Amino acid sequence: MGTAEWFLTRAERGNPAYRQPDWCEGNDVRAHVHGSSYFARLAAEVWALRPGDHLFFTDWRGDADELLCPDGPTVGELFCDAARRGVVVKGLMWRSHADELSYSGEENRQLGDEVHEAGGEVLLDERVRRAGSHHQKLVVLRHVADPGRDVAFAGGIDLCRSRRDDDTHRGDPQAAPMAVAYGEYPPWHDVQLEVRGPAVGLLDAVYRERWEDPHSVDVHNPIAWLRDRLSNTDMRADPLPERPPDPPVAGHATVQVLRTYPAVRPGYPFAPHGERSVARAYVKVLRRAQRLVYLEDQYMWSPHIARLLAEALQRNPRLHLMVVVPRHSDVDGRLALPPNQVGRVQAMEVCERAAPDRVHVYDLENHESTPVYVHAKVAVVDDTWACAGSANLNRRSWSHDSELSVAVLDDDRDTREPRDPGGLGDGARPFARDLRLTLLREHLDRRSDDDADLLDPDDAVRAVEAAADALDAWHDGGRVGPRPPGRLRHHRPERMRTLTRLWAVPAYRLVYDPDGRPWRDRVRGRW
Repeated sequence: MGTAEWFLTRAERGNPAYRQPDWCEGNDVRAHVHGSSYFARLAAEVWALRPGDHLFFTDWRGDADELLCPDGPTVGELFCDAARRGVVVKGLMWRSHADELSYSGEENRQLGDEVHEAGGEVLLDERVRRAGSHHQKLVVLRHVADPGRDVAFAGGIDLCRSRRDDDTHRGDPQAAPMAVAYGEYPPWHDVQLEVRGPAVGLLDAVYRERWEDPHSVDVHNPIAWLRDRLSNTDMRADPLPERPPDPPVAGHATVQVLRTYPAVRPGYPFAPHGERSVARAYVKVLRRAQRLVYLEDQYMWSPHIARLLAEALQRNPRLHLMVVVPRHSDVDGRLALPPNQVGRVQAMEVCERAAPDRVHVYDLENHESTPVYVHAKVAVVDDTWACAGSANLNRRSWSHDSELSVAVLDDDRDTREPRDPGGLGDGARPFARDLRLTLLREHLDRRSDDDADLLDPDDAVRAVEAAADALDAWHDGGRVGPRPPGRLRHHRPERMRTLTRLWAVPAYRLVYDPDGRPWRDRVRGRW
């Protein structure tokens, strides 16, 4: 089957202003599971940049003092040192809400100030819908004299506190405040992709579109506008250096870059009516799913997206849905918590009604039984198509905030049985299958060579169910005897009282999971 069976065509993307390639062949893509792995690679790659090279980044939150390795450097030290030695450093940070609302306005501003003093340029960007955010997490590194070394990192990991965890899941020593259930150092599970090859040029172009947007970066907040002018904050983007040629072929993976941009006024020049290619890609791929949809997601809390999953389950009686989510929300509180919970409860109900015996939802804990916060946004369908990025499976990420995800389809076929789990002639692909197996081996406490019973989708479901059953039984029995191997437990969301739902559902739909589509698309139920 061809690439167009899995990837969006230009017409399917739904954004006539899109000017980049539909997809790029000849790439090497590697997944970094956990912030510690990603941060170490990022530090090594930035240290290798020379005067005149490019370091471009976007982020939802950035903490200048976050250590990228146990002995440093910090994010601020790494980027500032690059700027001082002549690297062109440009950043787009979301102009976040205030710290008093548990956001990161001051942290983002501090990182920008430090980079500016070192000779770089970071803009605080609020070109979003009201109550929206720039949620993309992207770093593009270009070696002007040696394009074969170009690399980009895209995924779910912010350059900030709490992200530098590893496979032991004991948490980042530099922790950000979270719900009390996660402890003093919240364990954190996340994924970032490292991309080499022509797709780096595509991600560079995506960055440049946002940077060169001529509209004001502080469109909504008059207080921030006044503060910026009194403090001489940089609010106008300087010209970027000329875009280098795309890097040469580096591997055998075809990459498609997916975005979310909301419908805003004034519209983005590169997406005048918004873009919802993340949503459209999932809609297309779920229609093709036959055996196993494997998801890891921070929220998975929208019944609108759950209906698409339910339809896939109803179409294909052999299809299983396996989802890994956080056990608890990242916030506490009588008012903040219920709206965070209600969407997931509704989503699970929608899926379970469609196929109660083929929906498997789990959460994670470490070996000390502390819940692990799942921040990853990963999908693997039939071991063929894989996707990771910043976009969660909710309406906000699919329509309201800015998002960036990378879908991967290997050109090579995986030779392990079953060679074609979907049965449509597509064949399993090494990147997608290895990503799923890497994640499951960690979740089940398996060695790197212990995955024979995880290859076939039905076998994998049985193995994961058995491990979660055993761990649940150990907890329910008072933790007597040795702890069973594995970290997955069946997710058991708390049921809400009817009175709580009466106010939590509207709050969830209006504030926590808003819809950024134009009205005509909302009415037609079209992404």
